[in-house]
Parts: sequence; structure tokens; C-alpha cells
Amino acid sequence: MDESFINQLWHSHQECTKCPPAHEVRNFYRGLLGLLFPPFAEKSLTDVQSIHVRVDELRVMLRRILYRNLLESEEQKIENAFFSRLPNIYESIQKDITAMYEGDPAARSRDEVIRAYPGFYAISAYRIAHALADLGVETIPRMITEHAHGITGIDIHPLAEIGEYFCIDHGTGVVIGETTHIGNHVKIYQGVTLGALSVSKEDASTKRHPTIEDGVVLYAGATILGGSTVIGSGSVIGGNVWLTQSVPPNSKIYYKATMSHTNEGTSDMVIIK
Repeated sequence: MDESFINQLWHSHQECTKCPPAHEVRNFYRGLLGLLFPPFAEKSLTDVQSIHVRVDELRVMLRRILYRNLLESEEQKIENAFFSRLPNIYESIQKDITAMYEGDPAARSRDEVIRAYPGFYAISAYRIAHALADLGVETIPRMITEHAHGITGIDIHPLAEIGEYFCIDHGTGVVIGETTHIGNHVKIYQGVTLGALSVSKEDASTKRHPTIEDGVVLYAGATILGGSTVIGSGSVIGGNVWLTQSVPPNSKIYYKATMSHTNEGTSDMVIIK
């Protein structure tokens, strides 16, 4: 093999010395999830002391992946801040479990939601990643949510702002962009996209994704785009609706098929307030 190519590869590996390995980030997330929710634990934590030991192990894991892209003083500060937030993260995820359990007639128990629902896995990854991103950690939060994306098909950017009691049902194909704002008690079905109208780099620092207010339901395949698009509280957006403009609170929006004289189907968007 050409020596210049070998040198090129060597330089790329030197430049990546501060990149945490993907498997270490993945193991940290899964280990943390196992601490919070026993069905994901690699081993039983049978007493209080074993919980303390596992927390210390996870602190070391986080410290190791932070060490690769932070100064030592920042590393310790962020580690302490993150673990101090863990009770609030746990409480938020518990509320999400409640939303998924109460929002799906097929759910037999909260334990079933934890063990079997892709929405639980993806939202948990988001809650953990968002806390790290909020503390100024870069790259690692995205690696956590992309791990969950690969398993569930649900893509949630860690910098999105999502309120309490969030429910994703089925979930495959859901996309929630970086500057999305989602309120409380929002329910999303599979194939929903909360995206941007522009993918220009010049717009990277602007709000590019929509705002979904409290109590909104977004049915399968709905696409809502644009940073100034606001879906008013209590609204229901039907399946396969494409929206690039705001709708007032308590709206119902869906496509209604009609038949023309040639028997060719057409569809019109219907707004009911």
C-alpha cells in the first residue's frame, strides 16, 4: 500500500485522539438505562451498596468519554452536574412512560412499555443526551441519540426542546429536528417529520424547526416544516398532512378525498376549528 496513504491514515487517527469511541458512549447510555430501569441492567443490583457501586462505575465511564474532548476541570464539573440532574431525568422519563401507557390501549402495563416500546428507548436516550448537551457537551449527546435512532428508527436531535408526558407510538420514521419546541402531553405517531424548510448552512443558528404546543396529536406521516410554524395547543393533525404554516389552537387538519367526474380521486386539506 502507498506510504503516503498510510501517513494520511495515521494523521487522521492522531486528529481523532479526542473523539470518544462509539462503543464507550453506547455502553455508558445502556449502563445508565440499566441503572434507572432494571429490565436493562446487565446484572441485578440487589442492595443499596450495589447501587452505589454501579453509580461510581458509571461516573468513571462518563469521565472517560468526557476526558477525550474536555479540559480536566470541565470534565469533573460536568460529571457532577449531570449526576445531580439524574433524579430529574428519571422523573421525566417516568412521565413519558405514563404518557405511552395511558395513550396506547394495547399497552398492558408500564413494564411492557419499558421492555418493548421503541418510543421508550428513543425518548430515554433523548432525555439523557439533552441533559449532557445542556451542560455544553458536544458530539457525545448526538452519538447517544444516533445509537437509539439505529435501533428504533426514531431520530430525535438532543438539542430539541421537549416537554413532559411525551408519547411516541410505533415510532419508526419519526424525525425531530434540532430547533424543534414541543410542549407537554404531545403524542406523535410513526413517520412524523418535524423539519426545516431550509438546509442552508447560513441558517444553522436560526430556529428552523416548528413549535408544537401542549396537547397536540400528530398522526402517521404528518410533515410539519419551518421555524415560524406553530401548531396551536389541542390541535389534531391528520395522517400525511403537509404543513408549512401555523394553525390556531384546537384545530383539526386532515386531507379529505373527493371524486371528480372522471372518477379520478383528488384531495383537499380541510381545517375544522
